[in-house]
Amino acid sequence: MVLALVAVAAAWPALLASRDPSAVHPTSRLSAPSVAHPFGTDELGRDVLARVVHGARPSLEVGLGAVAIGLLVGGSVGLLCGLSRGWPGALLARTLDVLLAFPSLLLALTIISISGAGTGNIALALGIASLPVFARIVRGEVLRVRDQPHIDGAVAAGVRRTTIAYRHILPNIAAPIVAFAGLAIGVEILTASSLSFLGFGPLPPAADWGTLISAGRDYLSDAWWITFFPGLVIVATVIALGRLSTLAGGTPWRPAP
Repeated sequence: MVLALVAVAAAWPALLASRDPSAVHPTSRLSAPSVAHPFGTDELGRDVLARVVHGARPSLEVGLGAVAIGLLVGGSVGLLCGLSRGWPGALLARTLDVLLAFPSLLLALTIISISGAGTGNIALALGIASLPVFARIVRGEVLRVRDQPHIDGAVAAGVRRTTIAYRHILPNIAAPIVAFAGLAIGVEILTASSLSFLGFGPLPPAADWGTLISAGRDYLSDAWWITFFPGLVIVATVIALGRLSTLAGGTPWRPAP
């Protein structure tokens, strides 16, 4: 239900909040939560509920975009690394170990400082930073299943490596990879919110959840709701993604015939 609300907020924000998130009302600034403004108003009199709802889209875009880049590119590298035997596989594995030594947030900040701020650049930076993690996870899963009897039988029967990879290995590692991807979306949303908090997010008047928390930190003593409600939405979204990924990881996956 939480993820459904977040998805609706990202796709059709007007269904959940009819007010303009950028409309300024100086006479209503710093108003406490009420019937007219369920989440209160900020320092410029803007409706916090409308800004939280409209901030769902850039936050989800960053999370989904970063995971898509990491999963497609990093997963392909991990698959190749796991299927390679001998020194090529060992060299790729050691390269991944070296890349994992770099803090992902620091690497993302370096990329953003070169490419510039914005939702697309944050998604690209986080996706690149997550490549070694996805590659390592996929490689470990491939190593787990590549020596099973039905894989050895396919090799003995002369089946091509690409067919073995996409028909026999990928279906058997899909469930844990999907579960990890669900967790990674929540992590990327948290990281993107941290970057937005530091000023690398969408430019004003557009806002995502991290930007809203950053704007409200100067008013914590007088208007706690400016920071509380965006933070609550982030926590609820990340917990829901974690729960969903747990369910996905526990679902049995039927091997491909």
